[in-house]
Amino acid sequence: MKRKSRGAFLFLTPSVLLLLIFFIVPIILTICFAFTNMALTGSAARNLQFIGFQNFTNMFQDPDFRISVLRTLVFLIFSAVIGQVVLGFILALLMKEKNVTFRRIIGIIVIAGWVTPEIVVAFCMVAFFSDNGSLNQIIGWFGIRPVSWLFSFPMVSVIIANIWHGTAFSMMVYQSALDEIPKDIEEAATIDGASNFKILSYITIPMVKGSIVTNMMLVTLQTLGVFTLIYTMTGGGPGTATQTLPVFMYNQAFVNYQFGYGTAISLVLLVIGIVASLFYMKSMKVKV
Repeated sequence: MKRKSRGAFLFLTPSVLLLLIFFIVPIILTICFAFTNMALTGSAARNLQFIGFQNFTNMFQDPDFRISVLRTLVFLIFSAVIGQVVLGFILALLMKEKNVTFRRIIGIIVIAGWVTPEIVVAFCMVAFFSDNGSLNQIIGWFGIRPVSWLFSFPMVSVIIANIWHGTAFSMMVYQSALDEIPKDIEEAATIDGASNFKILSYITIPMVKGSIVTNMMLVTLQTLGVFTLIYTMTGGGPGTATQTLPVFMYNQAFVNYQFGYGTAISLVLLVIGIVASLFYMKSMKVKV
C-alpha cells in the first residue's frame, strides 16, 4: 500500500506543482499586494510597504470606483441576466423538437459569435456601430439619420456586443437540459388540458432549474471579467460611461501604475462574483 501511495504521489507531483505555481501562489501574492503601496513609479516603487486597509479605504472614498461598480452592475444585469440567460433560454426553447437541419443552421449562426475571439468580436462591433458602420447604413435605408452609437449610446453598444458574443453558451446549456426532459410528462400535461405557459412554468423550468443556476453562475462570473470587449470598443469611455470594474482596475494598475490599488480592486471584483453566485443559488433554492 505504501508503494502504491508513493507511486500515486509521484504521478500527481507535476500537477500539484503546476497548481501551486500558476494558481495558488498568484492568489496569495494578489492578496498580499492588495495590502501594500506597490507601484511602478514614485517613491512607492523604491519603498514597498505594508499599508493595511488603506487601498480599500481610498477605493470606497473614490467616486470613480463607485461609478465603476454601478456600471458593472448595469452591464451584468442587462448583458448577462436579461440578455444571455433569457435570450439563450428562448432560443433553446424555440429550437426544441425542431428538425435536425433547422437546429444545425440556427446553431451555427448563433455559435459563430461565441467561438469568435473576443478581440475579433470587439473590432467587428466597432465596425458595426461606428459612424459609417453597418448599423447606420441599415437605418439609413429607412430615412433615419446616422447615430454616433459608440459616443451617444456606449453602454448599450457594449451590452449588445456581449449578448451577441455569449448567448450561444447559454443556448447550448439549455438545449441540452431541455432535450433530457421526458416527452411523456409534457404529453400527459397537454392531454390534461395544461396550456403551454403552465407546462413551461410548472414542468419545463423546474426540471431544468439546476442547469439554469449553473449557467447563471458561469455567465455572471464571465461577464464580471469582461475587459477586452469593452476596452477595445470604447476604452471605458466616453468619460466613464463604460468604465466597469475590470477597466477601472486596469487603468489603476497599468495606466497609473498603482499595482497595490489595482490588486485591491481585483479582490473586490472577486468578492462581488462570489456574492452574486451565492445569491443565485439561494434564490433558486438549490443546495450548496
